[in-house]
Amino acid sequence: MGKRVIKTVITILAMFSIISFGTNQTEAASVYTVKSGDSLYKIGQTNGVPVQLLQSMNHLNSNTIYPGQKLTLPDSLSSSDKDLLARLVTAEAKGEPYAGKVAVATVVLNRVDNPNFPNSVRDVIYQIDNGYYAFSPVANGEINKPADAESQRAVQEALAYRGQGNGSLYFYNPKTSTSKWIFSKQVTVKIGNHVFAK
Repeated sequence: MGKRVIKTVITILAMFSIISFGTNQTEAASVYTVKSGDSLYKIGQTNGVPVQLLQSMNHLNSNTIYPGQKLTLPDSLSSSDKDLLARLVTAEAKGEPYAGKVAVATVVLNRVDNPNFPNSVRDVIYQIDNGYYAFSPVANGEINKPADAESQRAVQEALAYRGQGNGSLYFYNPKTSTSKWIFSKQVTVKIGNHVFAK
């Protein structure tokens, strides 16, 4: 009787392991069939996946793809993280050019990828340093307002180009910023009213 119970438990555990492994693999990636007119950039932007990751994951040596080709798409950010990031972009870059919105989203993604910052979008956005939120829209509640469509597109574009660019980790408006510390950072680019730095 004892051996049957043990055998049943082992069988159930083995089945659970196989099911769990299969589920994780399914959730970790999906397959995309290339359509006429597609490019790696377009696929990356639509799916919020870095082009470099698309290339490496699919063992591509160039940007050349062809209709009918199957590409593995890694999971990117969750929809809730994309929404949170888009809401931050809307609040931080209202009235700024589209490129500035992409750059704001890129700053958050660069921080996630940098060992000196938290390693998730949510934790970067809600980070508190020296008693202050890293982003003023979190402190004043603007983060809770819905994202606009342009900010949502900007997040997708920032994800498509993740890991490329000049490594900006900060941004500020020099007309309104009161932090002397931020002025000491190396400027990477100026877009609209924002200065980006690292």
